[in-house]
Amino acid sequence: MSKGKKYQDSSKLIDRAKLYEPAEAVRLIGEVARAKFDETVEAHIRLGVDPRRSDQQVRGAVVLPYGTGKTKRVLVFAKGEKAHEAEEAGADYVGADELAEKIRGGWMDFDITVATPDMMSVVGRLGKILGPRGLMPNPKTGTVTFDIARAISEIKAGKVEYRLDKAGIIHVPIGKASFGAEKLMGNLSVLMDAIVKARPAAAKGAYVKSVSVAATMSPGIYISPQSAATMSVER
Repeated sequence: MSKGKKYQDSSKLIDRAKLYEPAEAVRLIGEVARAKFDETVEAHIRLGVDPRRSDQQVRGAVVLPYGTGKTKRVLVFAKGEKAHEAEEAGADYVGADELAEKIRGGWMDFDITVATPDMMSVVGRLGKILGPRGLMPNPKTGTVTFDIARAISEIKAGKVEYRLDKAGIIHVPIGKASFGAEKLMGNLSVLMDAIVKARPAAAKGAYVKSVSVAATMSPGIYISPQSAATMSVER
């Protein structure tokens, strides 16, 4: 399939055989992102782990200092005082069995799900619906908690989840093309720091295999994996 003229023009600015330093790569994003809308910038990190093994899973969450450029719609499963706490903290939807029933009926107008531990008996029955969409609450990402206010505050501030896919790659949005190099660099640095610290003890050999950044309608820019892995030291 042929690429559009803007994509082809952007490709000419990138040396596909080169591994860029992180600062140079995020600076290039501003030059190659030429769509009429503000493109989302994603980081793609391939790790040297086996995603089929339970002792080599890499999953967690991190608050990006500059956010993602998108305000997430937060749904909270809670009752009583915790439901009130969720509403006060700015949750978009709060409820219990009635929300579960709406979801079973096909309603999915939210981006992330948070639940108090005592509500997981209700949420668990939605696993086949929420799980495949990446919307199932999980203690490892801080979305199953009694500290509802903190969870919502972090999500609204730019908290993102990272998780290996079946190919051993993590895909995470790190902002918008309009952010500029400094903010994208700040977000990428914090993300890489979290992923490096989440290295499983069972992982052997090189951990960060490849790293690339790309805007929605633009070609990917490959970053030196060694430089990306040490960003936490440099910042």
